[in-house]
Amino acid sequence: MNVALLSAEYPPMPGGVGDYTRNLGMALLQRSHEVVVLTGAVNGAEDRQPLRVIRLPLRRWDWRCWRVVRRALNDLKPDVLHIQYQTGAYGMHPAINLLPQRLRLEANRPHLVVTAHDLLPPYLFPKAGPLRNWVTRRLMLDVDAVVATNDADEAQLRRWGAGRGDHTLAVIPIGANIAVAPPPAWNRQEWRARLGIAPEMTLIAHFGLMSRSKGVDTLIQALARLPETFRLIVIGGEATASQDRMYADEVRRQVAALRLSERVVITGYCDDATVSAHLLAADLAALPFTDGASFRRGSLLATLAHGVPTITTPGSASLADQTHVFLTPPGDPDALAGAIMRLASDPALRERLSAGGAALAAQFSWKAIARQHEELYGKLQYSGTSARL
Repeated sequence: MNVALLSAEYPPMPGGVGDYTRNLGMALLQRSHEVVVLTGAVNGAEDRQPLRVIRLPLRRWDWRCWRVVRRALNDLKPDVLHIQYQTGAYGMHPAINLLPQRLRLEANRPHLVVTAHDLLPPYLFPKAGPLRNWVTRRLMLDVDAVVATNDADEAQLRRWGAGRGDHTLAVIPIGANIAVAPPPAWNRQEWRARLGIAPEMTLIAHFGLMSRSKGVDTLIQALARLPETFRLIVIGGEATASQDRMYADEVRRQVAALRLSERVVITGYCDDATVSAHLLAADLAALPFTDGASFRRGSLLATLAHGVPTITTPGSASLADQTHVFLTPPGDPDALAGAIMRLASDPALRERLSAGGAALAAQFSWKAIARQHEELYGKLQYSGTSARL
């Protein structure tokens, strides 16, 4: 099957959706499908990998993307166009939301699929009100199939009418966006020493681009409540949206105001091997999501896959407290500091969370995820939903 994956984010651009797209594409390629990634132009991009990547002449995903994407589809003639959707990735512009409606007018179109990496409404313009949710629903319902990555999003999509009639709704979880693969000859003690971590110190890791939902500000406040021997590495920089850059600046000012500059390292964007090395060097991870942990978070799955004992916030019912993760309330630096101290002083609990988290993450292998996508595409191919058939 010939599959085109459309994503506004793609490496070397930072972002979990780009990492997801690359991993999904590689896994589908390994299952003998023809895969091409359609993404925007990025200065300095070098796509030296088995996966074919087409950099469309787009810097902004505005109305011009309709013509550019249609031209690419006419050249490629894929069986499936699979849009990877995250609200902020497309610059809050509604063009991508209405693209499937436009493509449905084509006489010879591919099957249309969208993965909802989130269901947040775009900004659009002041006082847009209900129109913001409308454009998100339109994207999810104008395709032949929508993929939810977790149970909560599935429930919301069903309330919107997904999965009725000829429309297909599938639940396919994401996988860890970083493989356990540090640089060759990696040595944990040497890596920690490079980071300035002495043997008696506890290294806390936070992985993911900084945005308000990640709760990094709460983590900084918690660190200020802990002894000097506790250090923090924030693996990743800020996301690309303007509000995320503003939040990252707030975090940096907070670090300076609390006089934590010598105890906090913010790495900026790292390649996969370096991220893996940082995670393996950490004693524990703290991901205090303000909206609760869920399996749409590739960063959470990455810390679990690396066997890093992880503190996070309640969200998915499948995350068992003190079996898979250590749960604390969102926005509570005192509780988070207490959890970090407890985990740092309890080797048996760290070992239990390391094993339990890794076992849970193993259920979300990219091989299994690719097989589920293959089944979804096959269902569409034989259902007659596309005008191509």
